[in-house]
Amino acid sequence: MTIRLCATRDIPAGEVIRVDLDDGRALAVYNLDGEFFATDDLCTHGDASLAEGEVDGGKILCPFHMGSFDIRTGEAIGAPCSIAVRTYCVSVAGDDVVIDA
Repeated sequence: MTIRLCATRDIPAGEVIRVDLDDGRALAVYNLDGEFFATDDLCTHGDASLAEGEVDGGKILCPFHMGSFDIRTGEAIGAPCSIAVRTYCVSVAGDDVVIDA
């Protein structure tokens, strides 16, 4: 089973949006030059929405302390962040960005 996150056209290249799921999870969904990725939206260092951060190449900068995560792997790559953010397996089905349930 898959969960629809958004339409591909909803996220311009180099941008991120927040998607709230019915089960209460909030995800940050990214478009890196036509490749789509998703992580938990909440920074592991502080109570900040990663979807409010800045996409810089393949990383997301947290808006609170400018720590960063690798969008593809979730790895914490910039202090003060030290704990990885959860990632999700994303695919495109037609014009929709989806994850496995």
